[in-house]
This record gives sequence, C-alpha cells and structure tokens, in this order.
Amino acid sequence: MDMTSRMASHFDDAIDVFKASAKALAAPLAASVDLLFGTLSNDGKVLACGNGGSAADAQHFIAELVGRFERDRLPLAGVALNTDTSILTAVGNDYGFDTVFERQVAALGRPGDVLVAISTSGNSPNVLRAIDAAHEREMAIIALTGKKGGKATSALRESDIHLCVPHDRTMHIQEVHILLLHALCDGVDTLLLGDSL
Repeated sequence: MDMTSRMASHFDDAIDVFKASAKALAAPLAASVDLLFGTLSNDGKVLACGNGGSAADAQHFIAELVGRFERDRLPLAGVALNTDTSILTAVGNDYGFDTVFERQVAALGRPGDVLVAISTSGNSPNVLRAIDAAHEREMAIIALTGKKGGKATSALRESDIHLCVPHDRTMHIQEVHILLLHALCDGVDTLLLGDSL
C-alpha cells in the first residue's frame, strides 16, 4: 500500500467506527447528558480522570465545562484529577500510582457528583480505584472505554453509564471519546441555553 492510500484508510476506518458507535452509544450518551445536567443544575460537580491520551481528554472536557463550549454561559463545576502535578507526585510517591485518582475522589467527591472515568482498555488500575471510591461517595459514574470495556464493565453498577466504543484499536477509541465528550458538552449547553447556536 502506498502512503497516500494508507492515510486515506485511516479516514475510512474511522468512519466505520463512528457509525458503529452512533448505533451503540446514542441512547446511553443522551442518558449521560441528563445525568450531567441534573448534577450541575443541582450544585454538584464533575470529576474526570484518565491516563495519557485519556488524561488529555479529561482535561479538555473539564476545560469546556469551566470555560465554555461553543456559546457563552456561566462556568460549570468540574475538576480534572490528572492535572495537579504536586498531588499526583506526592500521592504516587507516598501511596503508589494506583491511588492518585482514588484519593482525590475521596477528598473532593460528594453524593450526587459525577465521575467521568476514561480508560481506552477499561483496565487502568488507578481509574478502577477511582470508580470504587466514587461508589463509596455515592457518586454516579460515566465510564468511557473501548475494547469491550475491560475490568470497568464489572466495576460499574447498573445505575452507572458505560460508553464503550465498539472497537479494539486505541487510536479509534480515543477519536470517538473526543466526539463523545464534545457531544456531552453540546447536550448540557442545549439543556441550559436552548438548541439554537
């Protein structure tokens, strides 16, 4: 395959994954919007976490809530748990890297808050421990995964929402995760501001 064809194939593959994800995830995505809106409109907050590219996605998502998405509005309460290097290094050094999100959820989470837990494999130990800590704090969870959900599938409760991209390749899972997070922002803003841009 020549390089131009190889590059074109990325678009074709991504389109297939996006179409499959639309069929599988539209309904739970809409439920996630309702959950987030209910939390934020009742003075709750959103905590988000992930590793690597998923850390960047968590940070990006929270920036859209606290700042703005496509329209001006009041800031919405959110914290990305992977952004404070002092907490990450102190907790990682003293208690182990698997606890870096768990301890922040225990410190900051309150009943009625939401944890957005992002792991392409669904197997990240620190994200799984954050899910357990959120359950202990009576928080709801929206999990973004792929690869059939991994261990997150059994860690989640029936009341949680699992947005599992139906694909095994990390790059395409992450591409869909970005769309899911943008769709969540759009949905919340639509409920807050109406559906016109």
